[in-house]
Amino acid sequence: MARFPVLAVLLVVVAAGDAVAHGTGDAAAPLDEAAALATSQAAIGRIVGDHGFLDRRGDGVRLSDYRGRPLVVSLIYTGCTETCPLILQTLYRSVAVGREALGPDSFAVVTVGFDSAADTPERMRAYARAQGIDLPGWEFLSADHDTIDRLAADLGFVYVPSPKGFDHLAQTTVIDAEGRVYRQVYGADFDPPAVVEPLKQLVFGRRAPLADLSGLIDRVRLLCTLYDPASQRYRFDYSIFIGMIVGLGSLAAVGFILVRGWLRTRRPRPSM
Repeated sequence: MARFPVLAVLLVVVAAGDAVAHGTGDAAAPLDEAAALATSQAAIGRIVGDHGFLDRRGDGVRLSDYRGRPLVVSLIYTGCTETCPLILQTLYRSVAVGREALGPDSFAVVTVGFDSAADTPERMRAYARAQGIDLPGWEFLSADHDTIDRLAADLGFVYVPSPKGFDHLAQTTVIDAEGRVYRQVYGADFDPPAVVEPLKQLVFGRRAPLADLSGLIDRVRLLCTLYDPASQRYRFDYSIFIGMIVGLGSLAAVGFILVRGWLRTRRPRPSM
């Protein structure tokens, strides 16, 4: 599967039938890739509003329900048959790898259908089933047009109608436990670390306090949980941990030698 440069994947033209069928009428102006990327990057650090949605069962869900742990947000539309499914399948692999490395309940995932006229709970449920998305803690959400526009503005997600459906950013957003945009991941095909690394930083803490044992353990896990491209999985690298222990032991040994030598110089010499 090919890897695409960032700018090459920012503009995603996906076929979803006739634009009039989506109520778009005449085609809008084409997506400005540079402006879309700038809008997306400007959202980093922004608090995402507590928007309300419907899940696949038609039950109400609010983004505040996901506060307290990192959240991964992808935006697709169910009429898409090429790029959006690829985004979901790539994200599926990344989420599976991330859950194994960070813990099954360490983060949540939501996929939002941004074509509000078509992406009903029933359509989102069928789309998730068709894509084989069956991981726990991953919900598919629907909302009205105004809510989608507000969410898109918060996330820096840009989409416009086109004759083939929509032009939009291939964007996956990582949100921290407080609801702040932390990282943007671009492209339909990316390796797991693109998503898992920012999640690892959030779960284990980039600035985990060392005042207690749990903080020390999280700092060690942050440093020693590394991605292995050969197995496409994360593993705990004991060599780093062992190296730290050996280094500390060496420093302690040097310190002992220096202190012993200093003490010898302090001892009074026997008189003649």
